[in-house]
Amino acid sequence: MKIEAITLREIHMPLVHFFETSFGRTYSRRILLLTVYCGGVNGWGECVAGEDPFYSSEWTESSWLTITRHLAPAVLGRNLESARDCAALFSRVRGHRMAKAALENALWDAEAKQKNMPLWKLLGGTRNEIPCGVSIGIQDSVEQLLDKIQIELAAGYRRIKIKVKPGWDVNVLEKIRSRWADITLSCDANSAYTLDQVEHLRSFDQFNLLMIEQPLWDDDIFYHGRLQRELRTAICLDESIVNARAAAVAVETGACRIINIKVGRVGGFTEARKIHDICQSQKIPVWCGGMLESGIGRAHNIALSTLPNFSLPGDVSASKRYWKEDIIDPEVQVSGQGMIAIRDQPGTGYEIKEDLIERLTARKETLRAGA
Repeated sequence: MKIEAITLREIHMPLVHFFETSFGRTYSRRILLLTVYCGGVNGWGECVAGEDPFYSSEWTESSWLTITRHLAPAVLGRNLESARDCAALFSRVRGHRMAKAALENALWDAEAKQKNMPLWKLLGGTRNEIPCGVSIGIQDSVEQLLDKIQIELAAGYRRIKIKVKPGWDVNVLEKIRSRWADITLSCDANSAYTLDQVEHLRSFDQFNLLMIEQPLWDDDIFYHGRLQRELRTAICLDESIVNARAAAVAVETGACRIINIKVGRVGGFTEARKIHDICQSQKIPVWCGGMLESGIGRAHNIALSTLPNFSLPGDVSASKRYWKEDIIDPEVQVSGQGMIAIRDQPGTGYEIKEDLIERLTARKETLRAGA
C-alpha cells in the first residue's frame, strides 16, 4: 500500500441544534478531513479535535500543522504492508493522538478497499448490527431536556446519556427518573467535579444509573479509583484513557467498571483494538463515544463498534440528529429498535459526497510524495 498523496480539508458544518457540555456550547463544527491516495484507492479519515483546546490539548489548528509537518511526511512515499504499520512511524511524535488517528484511520479505510473487504471485518468485528444510545447536551431548561429525551426514546434509542455539571445534575436526574423510572440512563460530567464533592456525587447512586462518565480530572486515574470505592454507581473513564497502558492501569486499580473507547482520542484503530482486548480479557465492558463527527468519523465509529466487547450502546446515533445533510451516502440511520445495520461494501461501506465536501471546504492542502 504505497502512499502517494494526502489531502487535508477543513469543512464547516452547522449543527441542527446546539450541543452544550461543561466546556461550553457548540453551534457549528470546523472539521478536518483527510484523504489518502494509495494506488488508485482513496481512504478517508476525520480528525475529531475541537475548534479550541478545551476537551483536549489538541485543536483544529494544532492537528493541521502536526499532520502537514510531521505525520504526513512520515508515511508519504512509503509502501506499507498494512495500515497498522503507521503507528510505529508516528511514535516519535508525542501525543497528538487525534491527528494520528485521522491519518491512520484513513489508511485503514484504504487498506480495506484495496482488499475489497468491509473495514469492520478487517478490524476483526463480529456484529451485523450495533445498539445505539444518544448523548443529550445541557439545555436551556429541564422541560426542554425532557422533551428531547421523549423524542429520542420514541425514535428507539436504547440508552439516554445526559451531560451534567454542578447546578445541572441531581435536580435534573430527579425530574428524569420521576418521569421514566426504568429507562437505561447515564450521565457524563466531562471532568466537572473534584474529589471534595464525593458526598454530592454519592447522591447520584439513588438514580440507578448505568454509569457516571469521567466525573473527575481529565488526566486522572488514581483519584477515580478512590471515588469508585465510595460509589455504587459504575464510573466510566473517557478522557483518562489515552492508550492501552492507561486502560490497563485503570482496570487493575479499580478506577472504573466501564471504559469509553473513542478511536480519535486514543490515536487510531490500532490502539483502540488493544484497549478493547485488554478490557475484554478483564471482563470490563466498553462502548464507543462520539465527538460530533461528520458521517466519515461516524462510519469509523460504527466499524469499531462491531468488535465483540462493545456490549453497551454507544453514542453512534443517526446523522439527522446533528446535520441537515451529512457528507456520506446513505446517511447513518437508526432503526425503530435502536440499531444500526452494518454495511458490507468495501471500506467503511458509505460513499463520500465529494461535491458537497468541496462546497463546504474552507481550506485545502495536498501533500505529495517527493514534493
